[in-house]
Amino acid sequence: MDETVRPLRIPPQMFVYADKHNVSQLVQSMLCSLVIDQPDDPICYLIGLLQRSSDDVPRVIVLGPPAVGKHTVAKKLSADLRAVHVTEDSLLQYRSELSVHAEQGWVLEGIPQTRLQALSLQAGGVIPEHVVMLEAPDDVLMERSCGRLVDAITGDVYHRTFILPDDDIITKRLEKGRSLTDQQRLAKLHRYRCEVTGLRSAYQHMLKVIDSDQPHADVYLQVLAFVRTRQRSRTPRILLLGPPGSGKSRQAQLLSEKYRMVDVSCGRLLRSVAAAGSTRGAEVQAYLDDGRPVPDSLLLQVLEDRLSRPDCTHGGWILHGFPCDLQQARSLQESHQQPNRVFFLELTDDVCLERLSLRATDPVSGQSFHHVTRPAPSSEVQHRLKTRPEDSMESVTQRLKQYRVHSAALQSVYPEAIHIDADQDPHSVFEAVASRLTSE
Repeated sequence: MDETVRPLRIPPQMFVYADKHNVSQLVQSMLCSLVIDQPDDPICYLIGLLQRSSDDVPRVIVLGPPAVGKHTVAKKLSADLRAVHVTEDSLLQYRSELSVHAEQGWVLEGIPQTRLQALSLQAGGVIPEHVVMLEAPDDVLMERSCGRLVDAITGDVYHRTFILPDDDIITKRLEKGRSLTDQQRLAKLHRYRCEVTGLRSAYQHMLKVIDSDQPHADVYLQVLAFVRTRQRSRTPRILLLGPPGSGKSRQAQLLSEKYRMVDVSCGRLLRSVAAAGSTRGAEVQAYLDDGRPVPDSLLLQVLEDRLSRPDCTHGGWILHGFPCDLQQARSLQESHQQPNRVFFLELTDDVCLERLSLRATDPVSGQSFHHVTRPAPSSEVQHRLKTRPEDSMESVTQRLKQYRVHSAALQSVYPEAIHIDADQDPHSVFEAVASRLTSE
């Protein structure tokens, strides 16, 4: 390879520093402002930006299908946040005056409508801090479309059953909203449903979906609580801890699928390294063949190598299966790969035993299934499932004892860890974990 074009390998400690001091968000914010304002003297302009504090400037997008309540939420939100309310009709005027409103912030209503538009806005420097997506069943949306009422003076939108003004004077001047045929309403709803997956993908790291099929006041309180949560562009480095059977692997899988983070299972990683045939892999394989635990020093080398790869440093990771004791936790903290979110999945020993006794593994795919919570997808898979030796009652009981011995020490290393009740269905646990990822 030509030495002049060799790719730059950034040391892991630089990513740790950037994450700790929120450098990526700072650079992104400054670059967006440069692209938008295009000053004649970029250096002086950037110095001015650094001298101003703009951390609390709202940048919010409110999305959702027709009649879900976007306008009402966006208008009230812009008033409470003292931000510019931008609708589709005012977008061109807003973009032309963007530099004037940059310090005031903005709330975009129903913009963008497609993933392509979202990418176009991002390329133009319009990058939100929070994206709210309101949702409701189609039959509810159709009913709301028929009952729409509009204040002829203010343009505020109400509904004859869902939301009415408190002021009788306003109520008397309400007029029936612009009427569409059922066919037109269904067409608009269908267009949105076709685009919603792309929109979620474009804003997946800053998105919150809120059920709008509930009282308007409750919906708005959820929206306001979310946008007042400081979103930080931190590379997620998540550590999942908990007793065997608490669902760490399943939660790691769900997090990886939604947030595109790398699922790093310590046991699976060791087997993968051993199978690769490298010098280090041969060393790991020797321990696996003998049934001996891999020494912490070797294990840390394998972990640091994996977690420092570009997919982990840029997209983030979820680690589970390590650390298991105080020394391992301290070693991880002293490395360049400290987690910035730690979750303890809490579960009683009785429930752990019950879960693992019903667990089996598919020898073909390597996937784990559970007779109750995650049954095999077909009878063919069901018939070939095998119970692993480590899931025997004796083995699980011993592993639970080991975890309980070390759990207090692990908690002392991570005093700010978040404790989640894992005695729920996997998706309820996932919602509890995901809701804490963006909180301070």
